[in-house]
Amino acid sequence: MSPSEDPKARAARPKNAVVILLDSLNRHMLGAYGGQEFSTPNLDRLAQRSVRFTRHFTGSLPCMPARHDILCGALDFLWKPWGSIELWEDAITCQLRAAGVTTQLISDHPHLFEAGGENYHIDFEAWDYLRGHESDPWKTQPDPSWVGSPKFVPRPMAYDNSRGWFRGEADFPGPRTMQAAATWLDDNAGKHDRFFLFVDEFDPHEPFDTPETYARMYDPDWEGPHPIWPPYVDGGIRKGILDERQARQVRALYGGKLTMIDHWLGKVLDRLDSHDLWDDTLVVLCTDHGHYLGEKDIWGKPAVPIYEPLGHIPLLIAAPGVAPATCEALTTSVDLNATLADLFGVAEAVRQRTHGVSLLPVLAGEAAGVRDWLLTGVWGREVHLIDGKRKYARAPANANAPLDMYSNRWSTMPTHMLTRGQELPYPDQRARLDHMPGSGIPVIHQQWDASDPLPFWAGRRFSGNHLYDLEDDSAETRNLAGSPLEAEYRDALRAALDSIEAPQGQFERLGLD
Repeated sequence: MSPSEDPKARAARPKNAVVILLDSLNRHMLGAYGGQEFSTPNLDRLAQRSVRFTRHFTGSLPCMPARHDILCGALDFLWKPWGSIELWEDAITCQLRAAGVTTQLISDHPHLFEAGGENYHIDFEAWDYLRGHESDPWKTQPDPSWVGSPKFVPRPMAYDNSRGWFRGEADFPGPRTMQAAATWLDDNAGKHDRFFLFVDEFDPHEPFDTPETYARMYDPDWEGPHPIWPPYVDGGIRKGILDERQARQVRALYGGKLTMIDHWLGKVLDRLDSHDLWDDTLVVLCTDHGHYLGEKDIWGKPAVPIYEPLGHIPLLIAAPGVAPATCEALTTSVDLNATLADLFGVAEAVRQRTHGVSLLPVLAGEAAGVRDWLLTGVWGREVHLIDGKRKYARAPANANAPLDMYSNRWSTMPTHMLTRGQELPYPDQRARLDHMPGSGIPVIHQQWDASDPLPFWAGRRFSGNHLYDLEDDSAETRNLAGSPLEAEYRDALRAALDSIEAPQGQFERLGLD
């Protein structure tokens, strides 16, 4: 079924937008997408009035690269691993402010306020940071009454200092963020000509820590402290990192956190109801990626191809006058940026080369789809081409080189255990000035080879190319790489990379030159 528009409401083009991003949200665990394992009544409630996109996929991964896709509209992972907004580009909030749109960020996401993500908030008219989630250095000492939880990572965490200061459910960062969003709607509904509210909620991302009601909800027989930090590993049970019993508990803890944040999402939906904002507001529920919880014995987000649990993600869009529907259009994260730019009429003001396509024609019933293919991946790993029917993951042809980095800010994901030089090698004598596609601003272009200490996922092993038929083999158990069909997808990937002017090093690294 395609989205359809009520003719009586055809003139009711939304004047506002609310985008709610729930981090690490697993599509296959939501009731609206057929999940039965965990309770998500408010996500399902939103879905009942939304267009539910069934072929929505990641673009750049993980956390900050995905937000770059959404806020800047340009794929990031082919040019750099993770980082700030660069000199040649703007977040959409820059154009929105210039157009007189009130913009507000409400978030508990620590990466937005540390090196590698520190300038995504600056063009919002206002922002509210709710403290204490995951790596946020909120407190310098723990509450002495807190005895801690076991970790799969044997090192101190900032969360150890923060956790004891949450006295009840309402004190956790996720609930505080959703309550702040609900309060903002109470205070601002009807007060602005147009507004954009971006709620960047880090739940259900780990730590999978909740009050005991939720922690025991899906595994009431568990005894002992809860393992709130999941491992990041391919083969967690096979390698003895965790046993079957621990595996069930980790999965149940994710479910508890999912149900908790779903409960607090309901408070935001209540405000949309009470202020009649559905009549003039586009409401988007999205995520950056999923989170492996034992599918194929993969846990977290380790260095493996992007299988369906991580890369096939939910997207719900409610728009005035648009009837609830299921939409099979192929979409990806950069399309959300293009949709917002179209909605607010600022597309012509965007400086950088973007890669998204507006979904407004799909929502209006004027188009069945907006794209035939998309690209997704993690910098330095496989590059994936998805056409809706099949997924092709191309690994390096030989050594994982050359690896290109384009940046003038040279920041990346803080690990809080490595030096900055270890997290991302500094530019050296091989660096030169270059340009990003569509930009005349000089940029530092560093190219690394196989002898360099490669950062993060790039230094891990690969398992060759992968090609899956997503319609006939959604579990991705039959790898068609090596069959005659692969040549067709190799050529399609080369053409896709060429069309966006990807770095030449990507063609060489992947054996596509």
